[in-house]
Amino acid sequence: MIGWINQLRIAFGASFLWLVCLIYFTQGFRSFVWTAVSYQLKDNLKLSPSASQFVSSIAIFPWSIKPLYGILSDCIPIRGRKRIPYLILATLLALGPWLMLGVSASLRSSRVHLMILLTVQNLGSAMADVVIDAMIAEAVRLERASFAGDLQSVSWMAMALGGICGSLLGGYALENLQIDKIFLLFSVLPTIQLFSCGLVKENSFLPEPSTSNGLQTRSQRVLDEDKFSNMSKTITLRRKKGHKNTKKEAPVESEFEISGKDVSLASQWLRSLKMACSALFKAFRQPMILRPMAWFFLANVTVPNLSTIMFYYQSEVLNLEASFLGTARVVGWLGLMLGTFIYNRYLKKMNLRRILMWAHVGLALSSLLDVVLVSRSNTSLGISDKVMVLGGSVLADGINQFKFMPFLIMSGQLCPPGIEGTLFALFMSINNLGSTVGSIVGAGLASLLDISSGSFDNLALGITIQVLCTFIPILLLFLIPKEATGIPA
Repeated sequence: MIGWINQLRIAFGASFLWLVCLIYFTQGFRSFVWTAVSYQLKDNLKLSPSASQFVSSIAIFPWSIKPLYGILSDCIPIRGRKRIPYLILATLLALGPWLMLGVSASLRSSRVHLMILLTVQNLGSAMADVVIDAMIAEAVRLERASFAGDLQSVSWMAMALGGICGSLLGGYALENLQIDKIFLLFSVLPTIQLFSCGLVKENSFLPEPSTSNGLQTRSQRVLDEDKFSNMSKTITLRRKKGHKNTKKEAPVESEFEISGKDVSLASQWLRSLKMACSALFKAFRQPMILRPMAWFFLANVTVPNLSTIMFYYQSEVLNLEASFLGTARVVGWLGLMLGTFIYNRYLKKMNLRRILMWAHVGLALSSLLDVVLVSRSNTSLGISDKVMVLGGSVLADGINQFKFMPFLIMSGQLCPPGIEGTLFALFMSINNLGSTVGSIVGAGLASLLDISSGSFDNLALGITIQVLCTFIPILLLFLIPKEATGIPA
């Protein structure tokens, strides 16, 4: 393991490898602070389960527009650089809200202010995720393509480690620290990330202006030539400034050229944006891409997400401690890893339609465990609530991975050459948007059934509706290519 890490360090540089691992670890460690957010919404703001889930759904919306960040960083460089400046901006957006929430009690106590700050924080986190993915793609392409899989593996390992640590420590922190201290404590990681951005020189990975998704055009190269041309003209004007007969005219010409240069930059940036959006739209509207992505979107939208409502039930009715719920999330991470192993070992050669069908059947069965838990039937069987929660967490996260892995494989298969990065980000955004809409639908269902804090009489009915809705995506599997399998083409 150490030798493998050393090979990556030599290939890409210690500072770059550190930045990649830090960003992905921070993304996983977000579970540490979001556990505190859940209890802030429930205990301090006294929000109902549906209102709490609605706030959380709105806050994670920036993850649904990830292609926008990629297109902006690809097409509009900041001082000639396309990655590090955006990564610094993203880190500031991710850092500021936690500092503000940690310092100001009034902001923490306002539902609207809290929702806005959480949305801004997710904006920064999502932007950082897109930018570091682009930097990884460019580093692999320009330096060592043979290490592509290794670098991705390291990033996922770092995120998994962050998720496990964040889930373990989040619950224990809630039992020993005030929520404002937890917000401030978490802000240490984005602060370190901010300073780490200065350790990486973008030129070492981007010797020429390029984009991670291949959307660079000849106009960008012409723009660079214009920059040097205008620079040489300005230098010439300065050299002639000493001549008496041109002394007054030089500043006017310089201002004119600078103005023309600004207009040229703006027009070239606008043209690049239009071309990027046009290429993305043309690729996405193809039936072979549109139909499968429509299925994955509808598979999330048609199944109400009741996770926040179950969190309220587990903490209020079952009286499960925050530390135990954190442990349940860790077990969920382990289930996710187990699901990934089983998929790669036994399922990847199966037909995708069959995999997805059985995945949804499994998800329906795992939801039935929640019905057993809510109806208290487990106690009559001598099964404790904690065993039910842990078992359900492992089962649900493991089976969800059977559904998510085909999504990743199919996304890779469908991306046409030249715009892989941005189109893949669009696919992920569609999946995230579907999850967000599913959470909002779940909040609406909870409100319709009058499920609130202290009133969970209709929760079993809500979960039953969720189980029935889980079979709807099976009826839409005709949208998935008939011969597709889990092996990348």
